[in-house]
Amino acid sequence: MGLHILVILSTLLSISAWSVETCSRVATINYQEVLVDVSSVNRGEGLRYYLQKDQFAKELLNEYQENNRLTWKSAAMSTLGTGMLLGSLLRTSSGDSETLTSRNFLLLGGISLIGISYLVSKTNQYSNEYLLLKSIEEYNKRNTPRIFFAPTNDGNGLGIGLGQEF
Repeated sequence: MGLHILVILSTLLSISAWSVETCSRVATINYQEVLVDVSSVNRGEGLRYYLQKDQFAKELLNEYQENNRLTWKSAAMSTLGTGMLLGSLLRTSSGDSETLTSRNFLLLGGISLIGISYLVSKTNQYSNEYLLLKSIEEYNKRNTPRIFFAPTNDGNGLGIGLGQEF
């Protein structure tokens, strides 16, 4: 029982270390680095000053930010999963006659709900990055100074941004 609580607490505490990566993306504009994500709430807000000069680029940025907002559905899934997980830790194993309230069902169901919620939100966030790249591309077609932005895969991959003007 104590080992389960220790594993859960260490997992929850390590999640706060991942949040530092949110504000580390930069774009190069006029040979200066500009912070792309000035806050974890409005990702891409650091480029708004430039992207608002082009109406289409601004609309794509707004759509990107709207899609990055947390929804009540993901919060509800995570909360239900956490409740089931905590319920399984508090439940004594009295027998297997209770199927929906058994310790194993609550434990596996809670872990599954948390995992599915996490995977769905990461998949949506990854596929939504296309809108930010498209917004920058549309801005660069019609405006100067050009924005050079090469996102990495959330710090897990390697990204190289090359830009050349003739």
